[in-house]
Amino acid sequence: MDTSHLVALQSKHEGLERRIREEMNRPSPDVATLQVLKRQKLRIKEEMSLN
Repeated sequence: MDTSHLVALQSKHEGLERRIREEMNRPSPDVATLQVLKRQKLRIKEEMSLN
């Protein structure tokens, strides 16, 4: 994997982490949204670890 692709994945991963934190800090977090965000984050983490 080239460096720019890895950097893009890391950036997406960090963005998802930020969105998860923001959702969890809301007075009434949306569980469905959290599940989707966490799945996306996991897919990106898996892709990064494969390379």
